[in-house]
Amino acid sequence: WSGIGRVGQAGNAQPTLTVLPPSNTELSSKKTATLLCLANKGFPANWTLQWKVNGGSQGSGVTRTPGVLDSDGKYSWSSTLTLPLSEWDTATTVTCEATHSSQATVMKVLKKSEC
Repeated sequence: WSGIGRVGQAGNAQPTLTVLPPSNTELSSKKTATLLCLANKGFPANWTLQWKVNGGSQGSGVTRTPGVLDSDGKYSWSSTLTLPLSEWDTATTVTCEATHSSQATVMKVLKKSEC
């Protein structure tokens, strides 16, 4: 028996990324735009989530949560990016990237025109 599916026995796995746009309520009332990147079912736990706006790295306004171990032995975690409304207004794409030293980068691009 290979042990696949047991907690702690997961092989390397790329997470699935979802990027959620800011709410209309926030945009109209707070003068900021907060985006959320959800990373699900990744292994190991030490993937790094990074943001890019219009292709350029974004370091300020970023928060990250530590990985949460799911019952299948894989991890889920999230990151938020809060932009001033002026930056959101000029953004055309916002990208969430999950990187790990031994695996290929995973990207999810949010096109503002599709929000």
